[in-house]
Amino acid sequence: MKTHGYNNNHDETKPAQIWFENSQEGLTLFVVLYTLACRWQKCVSCNLPSLCSSRHIGFESLMKQIDNLYADSEILRQREEIKKVILSNNGSVLDEKTFSSTALMYFLAKTNMLLPNLAVFSLETRPEFVDVAELEFLSRALKEGKTPTDLEIAVGFEAFNDRIRNEVFNKGLTLKVFEDFVEKVAKYHYRLKCYFMQKPVAGISDEEAIQDIKKGIDYLSAIASRFNLPVNMHLNPTFVARGTFLEEAFLRGEYQPPKLADVIQAVKHAQGKGISIYVSLFDEGLASPGGSFIRQGDEELVKKLEEFNSTQDFSFLN
Repeated sequence: MKTHGYNNNHDETKPAQIWFENSQEGLTLFVVLYTLACRWQKCVSCNLPSLCSSRHIGFESLMKQIDNLYADSEILRQREEIKKVILSNNGSVLDEKTFSSTALMYFLAKTNMLLPNLAVFSLETRPEFVDVAELEFLSRALKEGKTPTDLEIAVGFEAFNDRIRNEVFNKGLTLKVFEDFVEKVAKYHYRLKCYFMQKPVAGISDEEAIQDIKKGIDYLSAIASRFNLPVNMHLNPTFVARGTFLEEAFLRGEYQPPKLADVIQAVKHAQGKGISIYVSLFDEGLASPGGSFIRQGDEELVKKLEEFNSTQDFSFLN
């Protein structure tokens, strides 16, 4: 049983989190709006709902969050350099029970107005909330911006091993459900982003964790080829999240986060595979003390991965 709570004291007019990343598209703005928490909440290592509300947040409050987001001085200063926006609510942006459709349209309108050089607009969701008609509308709206903008759908895959993904991690995602979802996306040539976690649960070795990511790379490469669409693996080295089963295993000495050297070893398998990879180096402030995947002395490895994220140049990893 998870022991984390909810963040019900958060100001409903302010986003939960915002940060910048550098990806192959360029400067990326990652936005997490404050909403009702994800309704799935079964993934054993996840404490993202601890940043969310246990009650419904209406569209008026969400629109105020968006206004405050785009009033941020740092965003306004860099708005012409922002090439990609990832919109999240730590759950499913396309789940109308947690994220207002009115607010989603408002976010898109403000983004079109204020980010003149946007190339990619990415939405995080579980596959079951994807509605083709809604995606068509979003894609048409994106084309009304000042520059051509691709729509990307981002989903949590987490682990390739089916037992780990669904029996241990409780992700609730079969390959058939995923491939049915990809078929919907591919008809309209949208981009696909898949979140994977390296070593997401206790009880697997570092080598098994590396092999799982390699198998995931091979699978996504086959998906990209079969459906003829751009695919990105967003690889999260697993940190020990507070208030989860993983934290309990960590405190008992039964789990250690992956090493960045192992992450690099896994990523190198993607060379020539026809997909891109982004390695997250941010724990969103949710890691248990001592539970980060970044250790003392990892500064050079972090720098190499940051260079790789921006360039997709595998020579930085050698």
